[in-house]
Amino acid sequence: QVQPVESGGGSVQAGGSLRLSCAASGRTLGGYIMAWFRQAPGKEREFVAGINYTGRYTYYADSVKGRFTIARDNAGNTLYLQLNSLKPEDTAVYYCAASRRGSVESVPSAYDYWGQGTQVTVSS
Repeated sequence: QVQPVESGGGSVQAGGSLRLSCAASGRTLGGYIMAWFRQAPGKEREFVAGINYTGRYTYYADSVKGRFTIARDNAGNTLYLQLNSLKPEDTAVYYCAASRRGSVESVPSAYDYWGQGTQVTVSS
């Protein structure tokens, strides 16, 4: 099993940037499909970005495409999400998730391990 732990959240003004990190303990991050999800108050958890085992292929929700970048450092056992040009609608708790499946999927049920979440708040 792998135990993801997110960090890097905070409060920023619209147009600002944040970099989220997901550090993995237990099994190494390199053995899992990784993804970021987010959940705003009263909303369903939604897919943000995913990345394959090696980092060669990445996938993004339409709402964040061109603004967010997912990356992984398997040697450092860390997953990242760079959030640029932030908008108030990006406000949510962001979760790191790991999957034992063979490819990136956008549904939460495909992921086996989850972090505790880190809050991102974007003010106008």
